[in-house]
Amino acid sequence: MSTRTPPAPQPAQPQSAQPQPAEPPAPSKAVPSRRQSHAPGGRPTRRPPVGGYLWMLAAVAVMILPLVWMLLASFKEPDEIYTVPIQWLPSGWDLSNYAQALERVPFGSFFANSLFVTLIGAGLKIVLGLTTAYALVFVDVPFKKVFFAVVVFALLVPQQIVIIPNYTLVAELGWLNTYQGIILPGLASAFGTFLFRQHFLSLPASVMEAAVLDGAGHLRRLFQFVVPMSAPTIAAVALVSVVNEWNEYLWPLLVVDRAEMMTLPVGLTLLQNNDGVTNWGVLMAGTVMVTVPVLALFFVLQRRIVSGLTAGAVTG
Repeated sequence: MSTRTPPAPQPAQPQSAQPQPAEPPAPSKAVPSRRQSHAPGGRPTRRPPVGGYLWMLAAVAVMILPLVWMLLASFKEPDEIYTVPIQWLPSGWDLSNYAQALERVPFGSFFANSLFVTLIGAGLKIVLGLTTAYALVFVDVPFKKVFFAVVVFALLVPQQIVIIPNYTLVAELGWLNTYQGIILPGLASAFGTFLFRQHFLSLPASVMEAAVLDGAGHLRRLFQFVVPMSAPTIAAVALVSVVNEWNEYLWPLLVVDRAEMMTLPVGLTLLQNNDGVTNWGVLMAGTVMVTVPVLALFFVLQRRIVSGLTAGAVTG
């Protein structure tokens, strides 16, 4: 019986090496352009335009330089004001011009008159503007669009046109040299009514509907719901009204000729000499005392001005 020998094992053939996938090429770094720079997050940012800043600085200089000159001139002697070339800084910070201004005219009486006229006039303008705008938005009255068109048209009419009719009426009523003669003819504020109306259109309707369901009347809706939601707009209208009342010159000059009833802008005319030689240092000191209260009020309310003037800007 023959035995069968097993076949000899054949040597294992080496496996061919598998091709390795090629590594992706490294992304090339984009070279930023000269006109753009990249923020830390990789977002391109543009450099601020230098020309725009230059124009803005020029506009600010045109508005600020007269105020700076007025302030510096209030500390100068008369010969320093007329020097050529211009001498900006005074040789000494002397308060004699302010002392002369307070001695020559009754500034205390002028300030009290201006304060009373400004507070009463601006306050009544705000109240009338609020009530008129509320009626134009939330009260169902016929011809509301016609009334609003009249308000807008009043913005286009210069106040100088109505000076003669107003003066005739005030004189016939015997209101010359009186507070009511100064205040009442200028109470209609088309600007305040327009701004309040545009803001009221942007208020949420759900709040007013809830007030109606609660049984609130029109005055309660106005002063408990609408007014608290309109603080920025009220601040903007208040600032504009206060500045206009405080700086009003032409109308008080026409209806007042007694020194005890003059406001500050009109009282400054008493600092001018009738012989044609005016001490500009004293006059500039008086002008500074008239301007400082308005500037202080502006800095207090400046945060609310922009938000109040733009409230309801996208509402038709």
